[in-house]
Amino acid sequence: LKSCGGFNHILLTNVHHAKCVTRLLWTLLGSCFLSTVFGYKPVVVVHGLFDSSADFTDLNQFINQSHPGTNVSVIDLFDRSASLLPLWKQVEGFKEAIYPIMQNSADGVNLICYSQGGLICRGILSVLPDHNVHSFISLSSPQAGQYGDTDYLKYLFPKFVKSNIYRVCYTSLGQRISICNYWNDPHHREMYVNSSDYLALLNNERPHPNSTVWKENFLRIKKLVLIGGPDDGVIMPWQSSHFGFYDDNETVVEMKYQDAFLRDLFGLKTLYARGDLEMCSVPGVQHVYWHSNETVYKTCIEKWLT
Repeated sequence: LKSCGGFNHILLTNVHHAKCVTRLLWTLLGSCFLSTVFGYKPVVVVHGLFDSSADFTDLNQFINQSHPGTNVSVIDLFDRSASLLPLWKQVEGFKEAIYPIMQNSADGVNLICYSQGGLICRGILSVLPDHNVHSFISLSSPQAGQYGDTDYLKYLFPKFVKSNIYRVCYTSLGQRISICNYWNDPHHREMYVNSSDYLALLNNERPHPNSTVWKENFLRIKKLVLIGGPDDGVIMPWQSSHFGFYDDNETVVEMKYQDAFLRDLFGLKTLYARGDLEMCSVPGVQHVYWHSNETVYKTCIEKWLT
C-alpha cells in the first residue's frame, strides 16, 4: 500500500486505496489474459542423468518471462544417482507423475526433455495411447544412442574404454543401468540389437509385438524438436541428438540416411513428411548448459511453447 500510494504512512484516502486495489486487479487479470489469449500450454520438464529438478530454475524463468502465466512442472523423480535406474522403471514413474497434468490440460501439454530425459520421454510417448503432447522438445538427448568416452562413463566404468563397455552393457546385469539401455556400439551392432532392452525396442530395430501401437502413439505428437550442437562434449556423436549416428567406421551418418528413418521404423519419416520435425543446432554450448543458456531458449525452444 505504501508503494501504491507513494506516501510514507499507511493513512491512505479511499481514493488512493481504490486506485491501488484496481491496479492490483489489473495486474492479476493481465497475467490471466496473456495466458488465455496466447494459449500457453502447460510445460513439463524431464531431467537427465545425475540431474534434479533444482537444476532447471533458469529454464523455468525463461519460460515465464516469454510466456507469462505458463504452468511449468519440473518433475522431481529419479534425481542424481537414482537416474541410473533402468529406463523402463523411470518411464513408469515419470508417466504416473505426468499423466494427471495431461488429463487436466484439455488443450495439451509441451514436453522439454533434457539429455537422458529425452529418451525417457520417448518411452512415455510410445506406451501412452492417449497422451496429448503438442511439442516434444528433445534437448541434447542421445536419441540414436551413445558411444564415447565421457566423464560420466569414466565415473561409472573407470576400468573400461568405450570399445569394451559393450562387454558389460550387453548383458542382463548391464541392462539394469540406465546408460547401458542406450549404449550403441557400432562395432557390435548385432549384440546391441539383440541385447538392448530399451533403445532397440523404441527404434523398432528389434521387432516386438507392440511396435505398431508404439509408433501410432508416438505420432500423436504435433511437433518434434531436436536440439544439439557440435561443442556438447558429452553426447557422442553429438549428431545423435538429431538421430544421426556412427557407422562401423565411426563415420557419422545423418538421420535421413539412417535405416530407422528410411524404413520409418517408429515414425521419424512420417513426422518429416508431415513437416513436423524441426532440428536446431547451436555451437559453443557444453552439455551441462543447454537448459540454462538463454540463446538456446530463444533460438530453439521459445517458439514451440504455444
